[in-house]
Amino acid sequence: MAKAVPYNFVLDYLPDSIVIKYMFGWHYVYWGKKLMIVLSKTLKRPEWDGIWIATEREHHDGLFNDVPELQPFFLDNVERESNWLLLPAEAENFETSAIKICEMVSHGDTRVGRLTKKSPI
Repeated sequence: MAKAVPYNFVLDYLPDSIVIKYMFGWHYVYWGKKLMIVLSKTLKRPEWDGIWIATEREHHDGLFNDVPELQPFFLDNVERESNWLLLPAEAENFETSAIKICEMVSHGDTRVGRLTKKSPI
């Protein structure tokens, strides 16, 4: 049985047609054929808790400007070159920033979301 969706308040700000898949301890949120965000809350890697944004590196600067609490992917305190950005669960304005990200998804902001082979549709 899948665990409860963390930060489930975000569901109020996402399109009704999203699909959530539970894999590897995380909740993957798809809309259409794109993976949009991943919701992570785990005891194994609490530094990865929060909302992961599927994007491309070319959009990082613009997303950092719009949501300053975002940070690049770090592994053992070393920044890794990655398309992913993280809104950490401990961010000061976590809920406000999470809602902003969900609104970007709902409005079709092309900077958020990536096509994947695992898309449910």
